[in-house]
Parts: sequence; structure tokens; C-alpha cells
Amino acid sequence: MRANLPELTRELAKALVDYPEDLFVETSGDRDFVRIELEVAEEDLGRVIGRSGRTARALRQILSAAADQDERRVSLDILE
Repeated sequence: MRANLPELTRELAKALVDYPEDLFVETSGDRDFVRIELEVAEEDLGRVIGRSGRTARALRQILSAAADQDERRVSLDILE
């Protein structure tokens, strides 16, 4: 069963931000590699990145673990 990585990204980010209506997730890639771009409101950028990038690193680890189950790779870019 393939993990829905964009939806997982959206749900994780929605739990972190104050303005979920300004949340955008865009994907590209192919069967083996998925690139996810996450864009949030400027006020929420610090919440998604976290202190010293810890939250962003945790998001990437969760997505990577989900992608590994399907033998895929994933990249998460947080846009400013």
C-alpha cells in the first residue's frame, strides 16, 4: 500500500500552524522519488521549521519512514 505523502505532509503541517487555510502542498517526481514543497503563512514559518530546524528535521524523518515502506525516497522543501 502506497503512503499518501502529500496528504501526510498536509495533516502534519496543519497540526503545527495557526493559519491552516494558507497551507499549500505541491508534489513532483515519479514512482521512486517524490519532491514535496510545503508553503505556509509567513507567521507560521518558524513553527514549521522549529528551533534549530528540529521540527523540519522531524517532519522529514516521518516522511522518509513512510516513503521507505514503499521503497521510495522523499524530499521536503519548506518555502519562504
